[in-house]
Amino acid sequence: MAPVTPLISVYIASHNYGKFLTQAIESVLRQSFDNWELLIIDDNSVDNTQEVMNRYRGDQRIRLFTTEGIGLHGVCNLALKEASGEYIIRLDGDDIFDEQILLVLSNYLNKHPDIALVFPDYYLIDEFSDIFAHEKRQKLYSNNHAFDMPPNGACFLARTRVLRELGGYREDLAAQDGYYIWNKLIGKHKCANINLPLYYYRRHGDNLTNKSSRIFEARRQIKRETVLLHLDDFRPFTAVIPCRRNYDFVPDLWKQKINSRCMINNAVEKCIESKILDQIVVACDNPDIQEQLCEYTDPRIKFFLRDQRETIRSESVVPTLDRIISEFSLSPNGVTIVSYVQAPFVTTDTLEEAIFTLVMHNADCSVGVEEIDRRTYQRSSFGLRPLNPYSDVSSDFHKIYAETRTVLATRNYNLKTGSLTGAKVVNFLVSKDESYMIDSERSFQIAGIIGAQKRVLAL
Repeated sequence: MAPVTPLISVYIASHNYGKFLTQAIESVLRQSFDNWELLIIDDNSVDNTQEVMNRYRGDQRIRLFTTEGIGLHGVCNLALKEASGEYIIRLDGDDIFDEQILLVLSNYLNKHPDIALVFPDYYLIDEFSDIFAHEKRQKLYSNNHAFDMPPNGACFLARTRVLRELGGYREDLAAQDGYYIWNKLIGKHKCANINLPLYYYRRHGDNLTNKSSRIFEARRQIKRETVLLHLDDFRPFTAVIPCRRNYDFVPDLWKQKINSRCMINNAVEKCIESKILDQIVVACDNPDIQEQLCEYTDPRIKFFLRDQRETIRSESVVPTLDRIISEFSLSPNGVTIVSYVQAPFVTTDTLEEAIFTLVMHNADCSVGVEEIDRRTYQRSSFGLRPLNPYSDVSSDFHKIYAETRTVLATRNYNLKTGSLTGAKVVNFLVSKDESYMIDSERSFQIAGIIGAQKRVLAL
């Protein structure tokens, strides 16, 4: 009798997760749905992962693989190549399945042939498997969102054929596998989510989730490649660096030096590094700033003389930006990026991410934000009312963000109506380092210390 082809291929990716691996494997064995195969892939572990795997070698439903440090995305592609099932799902070696996950998710795909991918809510657990939060997602397509967030890369059930047609995973990315697949899928296929917590996602010190710099870099790369073919529809891209003579804690703040370099030079040079900017406009009410610009031969650099009345602290930057659009005859469909000298640690990549985020979602504006993980309050007639109250259930629509005031991209037609942002505003996360703003003598001194440390680390 010929072996039955499994409906679902489950694969466990493990790199030095031996102490958690038994729990992961057993959570597959306990499934109420039986028609599955399990691929366990050890990617160059140096702990007891092999010992744990060998305990399950005799189960005919389980296949064992060992790879030599090919990385998570390489493991995903190996599983995609070896999978026999019509559907495929990943379980990371430190996480746990609810016993109903395969039954519930496969039933959904069976009943909805137009859906390519479905994912559940999940619990967050600690190193000792204790639940400390429930991550709940709002239903996809239920509101007119600017954009829906991608699923966790390790707990979605997808049609194997679709993932293969998409070309699998990018192996040169260090993180954000779920975000990568999501952005390849959403333009071609429908996705869905189920509001049942069917996955236990472990958070501990060794999580890739905790490697924030790798996540930022991977997400930016995915955005860049997603929008590359559509950039010309949004041109020209103009970076504006607003400066002023007065109203800061020192006159002509742009002249101040951090690590022997004027702040205006730092701001201009990060713009010059970008190959997608069409022009760079330094706007200031002090024409002496042009002396600092003379050292640059980049033809994209322009000077615009600001009206001093538009530089006071309570005045919006919109009138200045609007006059720049008129002065340089910029298309209303173009994009203006505002970059501040007071934000010395914003990188070229972040300036470009403001553009990529706007283009990706065809938005009116994109702003850099930080997620606020502290409790915030608003006054009410009954005292302070929490804006983000503590709850065991956390929704992506309950998150609170603060604008970093470091970088913003806006469509030029917004400025013609007197608005800086327009109606459809999207955001992207900016790291704490890049969110640093200089607004006092003390913050300026601290910036010098931070800059010196960054220079030492770069050596």
